[in-house]
Amino acid sequence: MAKSTGTMEALLPLPLPIFHMLLALTEGERHGYALKREILRRTGGKLNLASGALYGSINKMIDQGLIEESEERPDSHLDDERRRYYRITPLGHRVAQAEAVRLQQLVRLAEDSLGLPGLA
Repeated sequence: MAKSTGTMEALLPLPLPIFHMLLALTEGERHGYALKREILRRTGGKLNLASGALYGSINKMIDQGLIEESEERPDSHLDDERRRYYRITPLGHRVAQAEAVRLQQLVRLAEDSLGLPGLA
């Protein structure tokens, strides 16, 4: 499990699907298919994760300590018992923040290098 600062930095840059999943999980727990739907909504349908990529990324994030499976379940009449719910860990939150800062710096570099007007 990735726990030290050095290891956290080694996780960057994050693959785009993983960054999107972490962002979605900052708003609350979700099951895999709900993550897929939320990413589709947020990207206007541009990022549509296939099942293999979705669940492969979820397993990778669990192994890295970025997310964990939640023990909490919605009411049984609102839930399918086969679903697994996931939540972001404190490490996952820190890694997502570090990735956002990294991307911010990259955008500033692109603005300067390409003579683009600042977005701020």
